[in-house]
Amino acid sequence: MRDGLTQTLTRRGHDVVAAAADGESLRQAVATCRPDVAIIDVRMPPNHTDEGLRAAQAIRQEHPGVGVLVFSQYIETRAAADLLAGAPEGVGYLLKDRVADVSDFIDALTRGSGGRRRS
Repeated sequence: MRDGLTQTLTRRGHDVVAAAADGESLRQAVATCRPDVAIIDVRMPPNHTDEGLRAAQAIRQEHPGVGVLVFSQYIETRAAADLLAGAPEGVGYLLKDRVADVSDFIDALTRGSGGRRRS
């Protein structure tokens, strides 16, 4: 899915500055590349539980200027509430089935990045 999102974003004029396979790699990439927005799956390796959510929360705390767009297979209300607590600006939560609709996905990405185009 990561490769497909990268190709879609690139075709739509976005600069993809990194693609990470796990939460720790994601946090390192954000610290190094300083993207406008990080696109994060709630369930990431190695355990596929809440690693992505924890990475998103850490990114919001460590890099408040970086938007986060979190997506999940299921509505995880507590996860969404925790992420949106405090400063919800620059935070998006999208169900994976909405990612299939490219215009919904790009719209959510644009809102999460404040209109900037680096992911």
